[in-house]
Amino acid sequence: MRAVIDTNVLVSGLLWHGAPHTLLEQVRAGSLTLVSSPALLAELENVIGRAKFDAILTRSATSREDTLNELRQLAEVIEPPPLPQPVCRDPDDDQVLALALAARVDLIVSGDEDLLALDSFQGIPIVSPAQAVLRITA
Repeated sequence: MRAVIDTNVLVSGLLWHGAPHTLLEQVRAGSLTLVSSPALLAELENVIGRAKFDAILTRSATSREDTLNELRQLAEVIEPPPLPQPVCRDPDDDQVLALALAARVDLIVSGDEDLLALDSFQGIPIVSPAQAVLRITA
């Protein structure tokens, strides 16, 4: 199964436990293929670079660089063409949809209400991390 996992879910999975972490474990085990793009990886780097994550990274005995490098190695990176017209309430979320379409993924996983409100895009389900875990482990 192939999935685009939104930045908010990746940050949660990298730094805490729960459904987002379980998804990353599935990627590490090879039962889920993570698809990303240069834009989403840059967004992840920006978010994880925030000072509010310093303490959790220190407690985890890892660095931002190691965390980002691992994710880059796990992900299949694709540069998608932009969508022909805006779809999402938040135009920034269109890059997630464009990637999902270009990569022909099975799922879009997000905690973002703007994406979740769509329910699906071009036949690709948009689900929460908990819903994704149920689909993947079923």
